[in-house]
Amino acid sequence: MKRSNIVGNFFSRFFKKKTRTSRHENGNKRIPFRLNLIFALVGILFAVLIWKLADLQLIQGNYFKSIVNKNNSSTVYGNVQRGMIYDSTGKLLAGNKTERAITYTRGPKVTVNDMYQVANRLSKIIQVPTKKLTKKQMAQFYLASSEHQKQMATKVPNHQDLNPDQLVEAELKLAQKKPPYQATDQFKNAAAIYTSMSGAYRLTTTYVKYDHVTNQEIAKVGEHAKQLPGVQVGTNWTREYPDGKEIQPITGTVTSNQAGLPESRMNQLLSQGYSQNESAGNNSLEEQYEPVLRGSKSQTEIKLNSDNQIIKAVKKYPGRRGDNLQLSINAKFQKELQEMVKNAQPGGNATGTYAVVMNPNNGAIIGMAGVNRDPKTGKVSQNDLGVMNNSITMGSVVKGATIYGAFKSKVITPESSTLTDMPIKNGGSTKSSWFNKNGSANLPLTAADALEVSSNSYMMQLAMKEGGFHYVPGAPLNLSPNIFNIERGYFNQFGLGVKTGIDLPNETTGIKGPGGYANIGKSLDESFGNYDGYTTLQVAQYMSTIANGGYRLRPHVVQNVRSTNAKNGKLGAIRETIMPQALNTVPMSTDELRVLKQGFYQVVHGHSKYKTGGALAELNPEVSAKTGTAQTFYNGQATTTLSLASYAPSDHPQVVVALAMTNLPDNAESNNTDLAKNIYRAYWKDVQHTDK
Repeated sequence: MKRSNIVGNFFSRFFKKKTRTSRHENGNKRIPFRLNLIFALVGILFAVLIWKLADLQLIQGNYFKSIVNKNNSSTVYGNVQRGMIYDSTGKLLAGNKTERAITYTRGPKVTVNDMYQVANRLSKIIQVPTKKLTKKQMAQFYLASSEHQKQMATKVPNHQDLNPDQLVEAELKLAQKKPPYQATDQFKNAAAIYTSMSGAYRLTTTYVKYDHVTNQEIAKVGEHAKQLPGVQVGTNWTREYPDGKEIQPITGTVTSNQAGLPESRMNQLLSQGYSQNESAGNNSLEEQYEPVLRGSKSQTEIKLNSDNQIIKAVKKYPGRRGDNLQLSINAKFQKELQEMVKNAQPGGNATGTYAVVMNPNNGAIIGMAGVNRDPKTGKVSQNDLGVMNNSITMGSVVKGATIYGAFKSKVITPESSTLTDMPIKNGGSTKSSWFNKNGSANLPLTAADALEVSSNSYMMQLAMKEGGFHYVPGAPLNLSPNIFNIERGYFNQFGLGVKTGIDLPNETTGIKGPGGYANIGKSLDESFGNYDGYTTLQVAQYMSTIANGGYRLRPHVVQNVRSTNAKNGKLGAIRETIMPQALNTVPMSTDELRVLKQGFYQVVHGHSKYKTGGALAELNPEVSAKTGTAQTFYNGQATTTLSLASYAPSDHPQVVVALAMTNLPDNAESNNTDLAKNIYRAYWKDVQHTDK
């Protein structure tokens, strides 16, 4: 029994050992495959890791570096001095006045409550204007205090049901409706300071006070600097006008830092990188040439730590002050021109006078002036831009364009243009020339003669021919309504009824009367300038086009863009010269141009007793001109609008004078020529200094 157990145990151990060995041997055969698989997977993972590290460091390294820099640095932009404006002789018209200012730069983690505290402290040191402070701004200041905001929240009905934005809006409305504060002078002062401060974005600077900053205020701000984080003493520039503010309608104005960007252009300027509280050109040249005048801002790189605290400031770019504008306007002559149009106002229903003096060979405006007059009070106010935005029924000055159109329509030629001046009778109406109302002065006229005596009849006959109508006295006027388009098309070529393209904003195109067959009789009035309305500047461009031989040049007020002399701060080198720009060419033949110029010469120097510009014959150099008279009405009373377009010298034009005088007494006759004589004398005295 024992022996059998021993034997059994032996065989049992033997077989068990054999079984384990067998399994171990089989496992050894499978281990290399598993290890190889694991090694392969690890190798692949290492390859992916190495590729990813290379991608992050080599390929995308610059990108992530820029993200880090962006999160840890910012660029602060600083204002530079604005470019200045000079006249054609180098006289300063719009300069800069340097003033001390109190500024505020908003830190990266500053809250409205922080600004509330600073505004309160600063209000005890400086005084700022509060007249323009609104109820809304006072309420916003009050609610900037976190304590006040919490108190006000409990007073809002159903405040627990409102989201944060709705709650803020409700608090603001309630604070305006039932102010929880007393609007004392101290409170208003602090509120006005806070309003200026709140206009600053993160790491931008705004002006808190930039006018009449006292030495005491400067000293106290420095003394309490630690209690006024972000508040500093800086410099501000404001416009000054050494030669007087009369030039402002042309130069324009600049908004104050307190007013900020012009509301009408705010979105446009913000998209160009302006700050909301930044000053900018508000109108006229300051607006038109804003990109030139503003300069380029200084750039300071601000380094921030992880807590968004400023640890380093490095000026990367000092900025460049704006370039200067040199105008084609002569300041001395401009002042005289302004005085002359002002003094030319008669009484009665007269509503204004406008004048433009222009170089016909390059489009340069030498002077432009205008005044409005209130017939009820007799008050006269300056309106220099009225020359480009007041549309006036000019009368006969346009007749040169009418004759040109007849040449191009081939209803007359320079060699064959004679027509008889006579009253024009259509149906039950009669229209005539000023000197031949009843037919007692019928006379043959060439195109040049028609200009000399300012024949309305001649122009009406041309219009009827262009419209394909054979005139029969008394017969109905059976013209195609297309005659309006024909006449206006020729007028437009000279600049009448279209924008001149002057380098000033807000120019108007004029007034176009209704056309169509129902108004067909007005097409005859159109032919002699008694229907559509044009600006005085358009008349100047029209006459310049004839004076220079057919080039409609774009008028311009700016002559050069210039840098600043680093040594004396005055006009520097020319950066850009405004070159003459032809908007279109009027295709006049030599003979057609000769007829027009001959007619304008005869207006002044002709031999007919009916010539209309003889009063100008005393001028030297000789003047060629076309006068204009339009029958107008004001407050139901008949008035006369006088105009004049002219150039001199007649043989080699160097200057064009155009003017208009609206709603003069019905018997007015020489007001236009009297003013023109004064303008020419001032021009030759102040601008060209010639005795030709």
